[in-house]
Amino acid sequence: MNRIAVSISRGIARVTDAALGPYQTAVIRIGFAATWLLFLLREFPHRQEMYGPDGPWKWDLAQRLVADNHAFTILMWSDSQVWFETVYALAVLSALLLLVGWRTRTMSVLFMVGVLSLQNRSIFMGDGGDNVIHLMAIYLVFTRCGQVWSLDARRARLAREARARGDLPRAGAQDRVGLVLWAALGLLLAAATGAGRLSPGWLMIFWGLWAVQALWWAVGRLARTAEPRILLDVIANAVHNAALLVIMAEACLIYATAGWYKIQGSRWQDGTAVYYPLHLDYFSPWPALSDLLASHGTIVMLVTYGTVAVQVAFPFTLINRRVKNVLLAAMMTEHAVIAVVLGLPFFSLAMIAADAVFLPTSFLRRLGGWAARARGRLFPPGARKLPGQRAQGPRTPEPAEDPNVGFTA
Repeated sequence: MNRIAVSISRGIARVTDAALGPYQTAVIRIGFAATWLLFLLREFPHRQEMYGPDGPWKWDLAQRLVADNHAFTILMWSDSQVWFETVYALAVLSALLLLVGWRTRTMSVLFMVGVLSLQNRSIFMGDGGDNVIHLMAIYLVFTRCGQVWSLDARRARLAREARARGDLPRAGAQDRVGLVLWAALGLLLAAATGAGRLSPGWLMIFWGLWAVQALWWAVGRLARTAEPRILLDVIANAVHNAALLVIMAEACLIYATAGWYKIQGSRWQDGTAVYYPLHLDYFSPWPALSDLLASHGTIVMLVTYGTVAVQVAFPFTLINRRVKNVLLAAMMTEHAVIAVVLGLPFFSLAMIAADAVFLPTSFLRRLGGWAARARGRLFPPGARKLPGQRAQGPRTPEPAEDPNVGFTA
């Protein structure tokens, strides 16, 4: 019984003491924000036809569909051109700011609003990757995805150094940007509530998130003891780790269901399934390359059976790190090939971003080191040194977010 109790206590401590996978969640944040941002910029000239009020999927049809399935989209609040352009610009801006990690807690919510609003406005615009972005945008809200590789992490480090020098009298006392952002979003949320634009469920979600930010800031600034802050950290870590587990389970579910459905198809069973998309005009951005691959029957058969085998086997390989890493590299390579050969870059980017949750921490830290050295060569430290600032050696990113610095981080 004592061994069982010790094991349980260790498990609880591991889940609540820290937000696990800081590098993995940072890669997910960067990957999905970059995918959505590139998609919006790529389709900017066609935004009217895809999501605008004058598109093939008319505003009244979208309104009837939303009334039936109760999907969330703020584009249904108005059919004006100005409102559509405003929402589209919000989606682009939130994706960009989430990508660089500026106020990630707030930007993750706005990112979710932008994704759901556009996708639920025209549900037939997508290639499969939109479904993945749709789900991950919701999950990201509950993660602490700005612990590393973000402007929030840099701001937290600078604030800790300033407090160590005595430049900041209290934690969070000088976060005026966060306070203004929180107040502005509160006013917008109050206006939407007063106009009756939000359903009761979404009202609870948005007001709850808004109140949590206020509580976080108040505890960080006004609490006289460390216990309230520790309690909030425990809750935030537990929610983050639960969301991370859901993201991993979602990725496994996608591959498992895709693989088992393929097994039931006769074309996948006889090894010819890959041949047919290579001869479709809208899946052939490079016809010569598609014809070259389709002309080799052995390659088509190997790719067909290999795709099914990898997708079915991947969830079971998580118990073996080496096998998992090999299949992970194979799947990412496969998606890269799909992006080029079949002309589905955003679907492939979304799937690669989802796969990144399983990347080893050692590899991600090494990748971060390479990026830091490349940045150091492009922007030498001496060129960025402020007057009176001491020269310092290279820093290693700390995988710990400081929530006291900017309660809307």
